[in-house]
Order: sequence, then C-alpha cells, then structure tokens
Amino acid sequence: MNKIQEFNGLHSSKELLFLGNAWDLLSALTLEKAGFKAIGTTSWGIANSLGFSDGELIDFDRHLGIMKTIVENVKIPVSADIEAGYSEDTNKIIDNVLRTADVGAAGINIEDSLKKSNRLREISQHCNLLEKIRIALDHNGYKDFYINARTDTYFQRQNPFMETIERAKAYVESGASGIFVPGLKEPNEIKGITMNVNAPLNILSLPGLTNCNKLKELGVRRFSFGNALSDKVIAYLEKKAGELLEYKDTSLLYENEH
Repeated sequence: MNKIQEFNGLHSSKELLFLGNAWDLLSALTLEKAGFKAIGTTSWGIANSLGFSDGELIDFDRHLGIMKTIVENVKIPVSADIEAGYSEDTNKIIDNVLRTADVGAAGINIEDSLKKSNRLREISQHCNLLEKIRIALDHNGYKDFYINARTDTYFQRQNPFMETIERAKAYVESGASGIFVPGLKEPNEIKGITMNVNAPLNILSLPGLTNCNKLKELGVRRFSFGNALSDKVIAYLEKKAGELLEYKDTSLLYENEH
C-alpha cells in the first residue's frame, strides 16, 4: 500500500483521523514518535518558523523544500497545507500541486479564500480549479491523491451554514476527497454538514471544540489543531528566553530534572 492509499484509508477507518500538524522536521518527527498516524503541515506554523506571517508570503520553493524534508524523514503519510495554491494563475496552482505530489505528499489542503482580497472564490471558479487539479493528478500517476477542499465560509460570511453545504457538495462533485470547514463549531451545524455532504468532514480545533470522541459522534472523520501547537511552542520559547535574560540564571533550564 502506498502513502496515498494509506492516507485515504485513515479517513474511512473506524477511528476518527486525529491529524498532527507539523511546521518543521523536528515537530514532524516528534508527532510521529508520539504515535500520530498522519501529519498535516500548518502553513501558519511554517511561516512563523521562518519569520513570516501566514498568507503565502514565503516562496513556494522554500515551502516545498520543508515538505520534502518532512516526507523523506517520516514513515507516516503527510498532507501539505498549500493555502490557496500559492498563485492566482490556475496553471501555476496545478503545477504547485503536482510538485507537492512529486515530493511524496499524500494529499493537500487547498482553500477557496483569496490572498489579495478578503473574499472567497466564486463557486464555479473554484470547482473548475478542483476539476483541473484532479485531472492533472490522475494523468500524472497520482490517482486518489487526497484533496481536502477547505472552505472559509465560517470566516467570511455572517450566516454561512447553507452556503457551506452548497460549496462542499460542489467541491466533492468537482473532485475533492474531503471537506475542511475551519471555524465551524456548533454541534447541530457540524451534524447537518456531515449528514448532507457525502465526503469526510475535517474540523479545526478551537477553544471549546477539542474532543475527538464527541466529534466522531457528530460524524466528523478528521480533526486537526492547525497552528495551536506551534503557537504554544513559540510562546514557551519566548517566555523561557525572556526569563533567562531577566534572571541572568540558567537554573530554570534544569527545573523538574531528576
């Protein structure tokens, strides 16, 4: 079984897929060692680790280099967060997806929000993109490569529920393997989407939305924590660095050692 098949299988197993989000090789290896079955990169975490804000500000080649390093050093499947595709040109986005598959990724997250304006791609436009991505993947030997179609309706709309279902159905018909709806947190709405969309639903962890077992009961198939872990690690690093300088004492580096 190759990594693409393995990754697809994790979405249809009895257990909800709890995805570990990595931002560099060390975090990926740590998540694998802890026992996570698959890794998804966090574009936010990767950007932060390189001194940038999120939003496709780093060069795609640099992003791809990090992906390649992770994939070559872990044994579990890895999915790449490529934001909106790192371009506004359809052919360039398709090329970026193929290059991501070429380095060994088992899937991608691709979102429908635009980077240069605070709006969503038109449904027909995004469906056209997803169709072309799927055709290109199939023609290049990447059948069943996992396209997790992220919709940012819950970040950009006042009453997003019905539009989310409409977009999700259209994206699945256009070749998406699964749907990712960050910002979705009401149990009734989560259940409504899982009942109406014939594809695995990925939910993003939020305060108050943290329990895999509860989400599984609502029909969720995949759960990820995005940049929450990388933010925590960075905050810890900043705190300890500040304390070292404030106290001019390295004893805090040896606390809790036995």
